[in-house]
Amino acid sequence: MKKMICIVCPKGCEMQVDVNDGISVVTGNACIRGKEFAINEILHPMRTFQSTVKTIFPELPMIPIKTDDVVPKEYLFQIIEEIAGIEIKDKLKCGDIIIQNILGTSVNIVSTVDMYLYF
Repeated sequence: MKKMICIVCPKGCEMQVDVNDGISVVTGNACIRGKEFAINEILHPMRTFQSTVKTIFPELPMIPIKTDDVVPKEYLFQIIEEIAGIEIKDKLKCGDIIIQNILGTSVNIVSTVDMYLYF
């Protein structure tokens, strides 16, 4: 049995999940979304990735980035390795794609800042 707090809504239900022979039993959830969250978190956890990368611009030496959708949790360290050597050489707007289809996930790494506001 695993205990967790639901993050789907601000209510923060304290749930217990018991997985036996492929059958998941969730208790403590106030809604069906909490149950779905708990089962997914146990069987296939997903995360949004956020970090920073270097730029060539002294006015803005680092910019924030993120994935534009969730990726499997087990890919996070591989994504860190993929972005480690990136250096942004062009001015980007918020939402511009930095890496397309990261690790074959159909998810992109995008800028979360409009660099034109700093120059």
